[in-house]
Amino acid sequence: MPRFFIEADLAVDHTLELTEPVFHHWIKVLRAQVGEKATLFNGQGGEYEVELVDIAKKSAMVQVNHFNSTNRTPKFKALLGQVMSKGERMDYAIQKAVELGVSHIQLLTSERCEMRLKYERDQKKLNHWRGIVIAACEQCGLNLVPEILAPLSLQDWLASELPATKLVLAPNKDEVDVLAQATPDLALLIGPEGGLSEAEIQAANEKGFINWCIGERILRTETAPVVALSILNYRL
Repeated sequence: MPRFFIEADLAVDHTLELTEPVFHHWIKVLRAQVGEKATLFNGQGGEYEVELVDIAKKSAMVQVNHFNSTNRTPKFKALLGQVMSKGERMDYAIQKAVELGVSHIQLLTSERCEMRLKYERDQKKLNHWRGIVIAACEQCGLNLVPEILAPLSLQDWLASELPATKLVLAPNKDEVDVLAQATPDLALLIGPEGGLSEAEIQAANEKGFINWCIGERILRTETAPVVALSILNYRL
């Protein structure tokens, strides 16, 4: 059964007109017919089974038949601080972080960050990334849509209010199990392709971030959140 995110109020035993994005995807692209069913979610929790009851040239109506309260979120709440990268690498990092259950994504700039958003491009790029978040939720079954937050400098983010458990992917000479005392509410900092500078890692440490080394190999900036969040899913 196809799944679609819809920006609309949903309630059982009500009829609803599909929004343009859902109409285009389900009716125009997938060529759905009256009587077919789909799952709709609006990011407010749970999902709804609907049935197509009428199709016109530019609109369609559905009957909302059933509500499922499942959200499929992990048992931990992760705020991902991701230094931005260019092109498909950032798209991939966001998509996979959502699939692995991140709750928020804070876009960051840093000393070695190769990307800077500017004025009129800001909202266009943010809308693009939000589209990736929604598409990932449709694919993986999440019903609570993670929030993607406008870019901040690393310095400003470190000065903000953050969860008690704070982890930064960086060498850990002590080789201790940093997840042994981790709380379910945490922040995870991942640097750019060139890595965080020593000064940035030290600044993070001074704000309570603990260095977390997840292997001997150096991971790409888009691979690091996949590995780190997979481990957190397993451990927490």
